[in-house]
This record gives sequence, structure tokens and C-alpha cells, in this order.
Amino acid sequence: MPELFKLILLFAAGLAAGFINVMAGGGSSITLPLLIFMGLDSSLANGTNRLAVFIQNITAVIAFRREKYSDFKTGLKLAAFTLPGAIIGAIVAVRIENDLFQKILGVVMIGIMITILLPKKSVAAGEKAHPNPWLVALAMLGTGFYGGFLQIGVGFIMMAILQNMLKLDLIRVNMHKVFIVFFFTLPALLIFIFTGNVNWFYGLALAGGNALGAWWGVKIAVKKGEKVIRIVLTIAIFIMAAKLLGVF
Repeated sequence: MPELFKLILLFAAGLAAGFINVMAGGGSSITLPLLIFMGLDSSLANGTNRLAVFIQNITAVIAFRREKYSDFKTGLKLAAFTLPGAIIGAIVAVRIENDLFQKILGVVMIGIMITILLPKKSVAAGEKAHPNPWLVALAMLGTGFYGGFLQIGVGFIMMAILQNMLKLDLIRVNMHKVFIVFFFTLPALLIFIFTGNVNWFYGLALAGGNALGAWWGVKIAVKKGEKVIRIVLTIAIFIMAAKLLGVF
């Protein structure tokens, strides 16, 4: 495959992933397998994808702020609990065997596909949250570990925590989500960089698409396009998971 075509493909995949990550989550289920299919081993693909995710979330945070949606004080409190988990998860990710990582990735993507198909409970207007702070902290710690290790689908996990525990509306859920992911992706990305697990050439091409997709996703609004995204993402996840698991 010519390098120019690879860069165009990565930018296009990043565009879709950035949009999906802001609107819901799971965009890395497109980009991470694509990087592996382009010949990168699991750790290198994982680290390269983190570069795109990091730049994507910087863009999304700025876009939300320009739309008058920001609460950095709450976001920092929540993000702080994810840091230890993210660091440990990233260290595990750079040490795991390539074949085992791909099997885990395939299984996780099937799980994500199932969660996409399940009906989602809406939050009642004006419903007050009375979260257990210890439970929230533990949930964020676990989310940080998962995000540091794999990244794929961490947006869905984050949305479930913010929506069900804190009773936030969907726009504020995504506002906090992109800030928290930005925050814990930085130390994870640094671990991948220091261990030589980032392909900067592919990563910057992917990041350009992710950033544009994220900006577009914020502008369009979270409420629109969910049904179409779920259908497309479900098909993509099924095909990629089947490929990784050796079904075809």
C-alpha cells in the first residue's frame, strides 16, 4: 500500500473516530485496528493512537469552551483519580505480548458492540445526584487503568459513570469526558513515547483527522446522529473484531 494512500486513509479514519469519540465513544475501535493492519505491532499502534486521541481531546476541550460549556474545577477533581490507573495501564500495555493484546482487543470490541445495541436509559430532567465519593473515585481509577491500557471504548465507560452516578445531561457528560480523557492520556502517551512506541508520521496524519472530527462533533451537538453512528460503528467493530480473532 503506497504511503500517501495510508496517510489519506489514516486522516479519514481519524475524522470519523474524532467525531464518534466526542459524540459517544469507541472511535479508537476504528483507528487502532487500522494501525495494526498497516503493519504496526500492538504497542506501537497503541502509542500512535494515543497521540491522535490526545490532540483530538485538546481540540474538543477548546471547542466546548467556545460553546460556553466548561467546568475545569469539577473535571480536574474527577481526572485526578484516573492518573494512577492510567500510568499503570500504560506500563502493562507496553509489556504485553502482541498476540495476547490483539485477542484482548478483539474480545473488547465485541463487548463494545453489544453495549451499543443495548437500549440506553435517559436521565430524568432535574434529577439530583447523590454519588458516593468513594465509589466515584474507584470507578474513575478503574477507568484510568482501562484507558491507559487499551483506550478503546473508554468513552462509553466514562459516559456511564458521569450519567448514572453524577446525573449529568448528555452535553455536560461529553464536556467532562473529553477533558478527563485529555488529562489521563498525557502520562500514558509519555510512557509510550519514552519506550519508543509512537510512529510520529502515522500519528500526526491520524491526529489531523481526529482533531477535525472532534471539532465537528462538538459543533453539531451530541443529540444528533446517534442512530447512524451506532449502525456504522457496530458493523465496523464486528468486521474488525472478527478479523483480529481470526474468524476470517
